[in-house]
Amino acid sequence: MLNLLNHLKTFPQGGVHPDDNKLSAKSHIQEISLPKIVYIPISQHIGKPAEPLVERGDTVKAGQIIAVHEGFVSANIHASVSGKVGKVEEIMDSSGFKKMAIAIRVKGDDWEEGIDRTPGLVKEIELNKKEILAKIMEMGVVGQGGAAFPSHVKLSVPEGKSADHLIVNGVECEPYLTADHRLMLEKPEEILVGTQILMKSLGVENAIIGIENNKKDAIKLLKKKSKDYRGIKIASLKVQYPQGGEKQLIKALLNREVPPGGLPIDVGCVVHNVGTTFSVYQAVQKNKPVIERVVTVTGKGLEKPSNFWVRVGTPVSHLIDAAGGLPENTGKVVSGGPMMGKALADISVPIAKATSGILIIPEYEAKRAKEYNCIRCGKCVEACPMGLEPFHMMLLAKKGFYEKAKEDNIMDCIECGSCSFECPSNRPIVDYMRLGKIMVKKLNN
Repeated sequence: MLNLLNHLKTFPQGGVHPDDNKLSAKSHIQEISLPKIVYIPISQHIGKPAEPLVERGDTVKAGQIIAVHEGFVSANIHASVSGKVGKVEEIMDSSGFKKMAIAIRVKGDDWEEGIDRTPGLVKEIELNKKEILAKIMEMGVVGQGGAAFPSHVKLSVPEGKSADHLIVNGVECEPYLTADHRLMLEKPEEILVGTQILMKSLGVENAIIGIENNKKDAIKLLKKKSKDYRGIKIASLKVQYPQGGEKQLIKALLNREVPPGGLPIDVGCVVHNVGTTFSVYQAVQKNKPVIERVVTVTGKGLEKPSNFWVRVGTPVSHLIDAAGGLPENTGKVVSGGPMMGKALADISVPIAKATSGILIIPEYEAKRAKEYNCIRCGKCVEACPMGLEPFHMMLLAKKGFYEKAKEDNIMDCIECGSCSFECPSNRPIVDYMRLGKIMVKKLNN
């Protein structure tokens, strides 16, 4: 067994091994009750916010478009519930900043006509390449692995570039999170059909679904099911964080190196998360927009670590209540996982298209340890999967030397947190990396 594990594919540089803590891995995806009111942000994607189409007092149905994409790099927003539109105003979202959102007071559960809500699998792909792209754009599909990049943009290969491989990211390397794992177990064929749709859209004949070896049941199931789907391979990967990073995944699966500042398409690849792939299936085969997703709600002190089908705009507090309520010793509530997630200032913030999990961290783990001086041990350098010098980048960002940080490729940082995880001096390296990247972006504008 040890010999087999040593030969599992992985990326060669850096990475760390935090405890999995997949507490909700055996929890089947459950339907959660509808809240009394949802708050749907008009910007749940990279790019320009969508333009609202509704006003206070309007009656809407679930699946109805309520904000239209503003330009090519943007995404449509749909009502996740039926009811009456309340205020269209700024609210705090998971970033901690105020963003424009559409409030809908829930009444019943009426859906737009033409959305297929039946559970039956639809395997035959009737739309052509151009129609698939248009449908994905119409249904507001964005990356659900965290970045929320509009999927139609990623599938629009720039002139002069070409793709020969689709990679479907089923790694879910963040500790605690199990939403993708459960989706692969409970909707395997929908994911496989979604993969075929993406292949058709890109005009490629080869697809690989990469899954870390701590999800053996998902690997086994998808290998069995994929025999009926031409061109799709399932790859087992060594458990190593951050295996789910696009560049790390491409290197592990195809031994191709995305150049500094480059994108997967530069090496002939397009990468989509399994949640996104499922949404593509629903959009194209079921005419269903992205109005709900699987969200993991978990934590060591939580009564019922769970995976829920959640309507977009549902307050985080509603999910926590469904999982048994907030433990008394709670120190922090995080949107996402412990490595790359963001602490929430308010648990009334809404679930968005890219919200993969809500993590409840007990007080004894939430407190930052005392920070000491850097001892130049090099552990952060060894851990960095991008080959950077995090201790050096932190110093540059701290001192305000942003031009030098740019020259030293700070923008290649994927903010995985491996450097901070390994630092024996408890230095908030990744925080300064983020600051440095923000300031470099400002320099470029």
